[in-house]
Amino acid sequence: MKIICIGRNYSEHAKELGNEVPENPVIFLKPETAILKGNEFRLPSFSDDVHYELEVVVKISKEGKNIPKDQAHQHYETLSLGIDFTARDVQSELKAKGLPWELAKAFDGSAVVGHFQSKHVYSLESLQFSLAKNQITVQDGNTEQMLFSIDDIIAFASQYFTLCEGDLIYTGTPKGVGKVEANDVLEAFLEGEKLLELKVI
Repeated sequence: MKIICIGRNYSEHAKELGNEVPENPVIFLKPETAILKGNEFRLPSFSDDVHYELEVVVKISKEGKNIPKDQAHQHYETLSLGIDFTARDVQSELKAKGLPWELAKAFDGSAVVGHFQSKHVYSLESLQFSLAKNQITVQDGNTEQMLFSIDDIIAFASQYFTLCEGDLIYTGTPKGVGKVEANDVLEAFLEGEKLLELKVI
């Protein structure tokens, strides 16, 4: 199982980090060991500036390669919310040197994923989702703000990687990312329904 992540998929988030808005999806990967087990996220010892990034996550249900966009919807049946934890200080150092981001993005526990729901109960083009930190909303996004839709992402990524059953795609984060501290409690909501909750330790 692989985790495919999309960067800079909301223009306001790209701007808040001083990045250009991309012409194609920006892709990076996380290993299976990045999946958080349990509901406690332990701050890594190598970073003093870990940020939350809330994202809609889809789970691939049917293997495919070079998938046409108009067939992409056939390759997933469920979705959820996830958090792409990012060691922002480490990422900034790597970016300044022109190096890959994996040390900042792919560490153990950096990929949180909530309870999966059937896609058929939602309007995928206009999904409202939000993240609360200590009961205060810090991110509030909608899939209609995506630069690249879920189907766009599946079609693009499958040109390079065979998508396999069980693969996860993190589809990008809206504006509002920020730092987490020990004892913070994070809760993520999709169309008002809580799909994940965790504590930072």
